[in-house]
Amino acid sequence: MCLSSCKMTKLMHEKRSFRMLIEFSVSNFRSIRERQTLSMVAAARLRKRENIFIPDVLGEKIPALLKVVAIYGPNASGKSNLIKAFEVFERVVSSRPTSDKQEFPVDAFRFDAELANKPSDFEVHFIIHRQRYSFELSLTRDRVHKERLTAFPKGKSQLLYSRVHSGVGDVYEFGGALEGGSALHEVWKSLTSAKSLFLTQAVLNSNEELKQLRLPWQWLAKSAMNVSDSMRFLMKPAQALMAEMPEFGKMISEWLSSIDVPIDGIQSKRLRGSDEGGDSNAESETSGKGGFKYNPKDSFETTLTHVTSLGSAEFELKDESDGTRSLIGFALPWFLMEMDKSSQPKLLMMVDEMDSSLHPKIVEVLVSKFLSSKLHRQLIFTTHDTHLMDSKLLRRDQFWITERDGNGATQLRSIHDFEGREGEDIEKRYYEGRYRGLPIVHQG
Repeated sequence: MCLSSCKMTKLMHEKRSFRMLIEFSVSNFRSIRERQTLSMVAAARLRKRENIFIPDVLGEKIPALLKVVAIYGPNASGKSNLIKAFEVFERVVSSRPTSDKQEFPVDAFRFDAELANKPSDFEVHFIIHRQRYSFELSLTRDRVHKERLTAFPKGKSQLLYSRVHSGVGDVYEFGGALEGGSALHEVWKSLTSAKSLFLTQAVLNSNEELKQLRLPWQWLAKSAMNVSDSMRFLMKPAQALMAEMPEFGKMISEWLSSIDVPIDGIQSKRLRGSDEGGDSNAESETSGKGGFKYNPKDSFETTLTHVTSLGSAEFELKDESDGTRSLIGFALPWFLMEMDKSSQPKLLMMVDEMDSSLHPKIVEVLVSKFLSSKLHRQLIFTTHDTHLMDSKLLRRDQFWITERDGNGATQLRSIHDFEGREGEDIEKRYYEGRYRGLPIVHQG
C-alpha cells in the first residue's frame, strides 16, 4: 500500500512539474526583421517516439513536444541571435526594476530605417502546472511598449492582464478572473515604470498565496539556462563550484571519462578571493546558470589527473585542449539541471555553438544522453556539425535552418517544412542545397 502511495505521489509531482516550451517568436531584433517562430511542436506520424514528450494539460489536448532542436545555417545567418533573443527576453522578465537610466538590451533590425524606433517583439507559449499560457512583450531601449499575459484553462483563452503604451501613458486591461482585487491592481500599476514590467512588479509586491501571476512568471524568469557565449566562459564558475563541492569535480571527471576523455579526477582550489586579499567590497556575481554565487575576481588552481597504460600524471587546466575546457564549462549547466530538485528547476537549456572545439561524436553522445534522460527538460542549440544529420539520432522536425534573405534578414525554417521523406539522407540533401541555409562561397 505504501509503495502504491509513493508511486502516486511521484506521478502527481511529475505532472505538476511538467513545464515545457511550446514555441518562441521574435521580430525586429538584431538580424531578425519579420516574425520568426521556433516551434517545439512535434510533427505527426514521425518515428523516434523517445524524442518527444506527451504533454499533460488539464482539459486540453496538446500535440507532442520535442525534447531537442538543432539549428543550422551559415555564419551571420542569425542562429546566435535566436538564442540571444530568448536570453534577453528572460533577463528582462527576471530583472528587478532598476534605474530609469539603464537601457533595455534590445537592438532593432538595422537595414530598415522604418524599424529603427519600433519595438522588438517577443512572444512565448509554454506549459506550467498542467496549464497553457502565452506571454507577449514589446520593448525599445527606453521603455516597455506592451506586455500581455493570457491563460488557457481547459483550452479557453482567458486574459489575465494587458498593458499597452498609448504614446502618452499606459493603458491597462485586467481580466475578470485576475486575483488580488482592483485596489491591489492599482498599487501594482503605480509601482510600474516605463523601464519595469507590470508582471515583475506584481509578483515582487504580493504575498506567496497569490499564484496566478507568480507561476507563469517563474517559468518566464527562471526556466532557462542560456549559454550564448563560448562554453569556456563557464570554466571559472565551474571551478568555483568544484572548489566548494569536490563531489562536483568527481561527477565531471566520471562524465568526461564516459565520453572518452581520459580523466580520472579533477581538483580545484581557490587561491585568492574577495575575502583573501581581494577587494572586500567587490560585488559577488551569480553565474546565472544555477543560482550559486562566485566572485569574478577569484582565481583557482585546478588540476586534472590523466590515466594511461603507462600510469597517471597531473596537468593544469591551462594545459588542456580547447575541447576539454569547453566540456568542463558545458558540464556546469548540464549537471546543475540534473541536480536541481527545487520547485522551480531549470527546464530549458539553450546553447550557442554547442560543437565549439568538440569532436562530432562527442556532440552526438551529449545529445543522446539528453534524449535518454527521464527528466522533462528540453535542449535547443546551434551548430555546424552535420554529423548529427547522418547519425539518425534526431527526427526531420528536430532540424531547423537559418538563412539571410536579400534584405539581410534572418529566415528560420524547419527541415520538415521541405518536401521529403522520413528516412532520407538529411546530411546529403542539406549539402545539395535542398533545404537551403548553405553559405554562398565565391571562388577566385
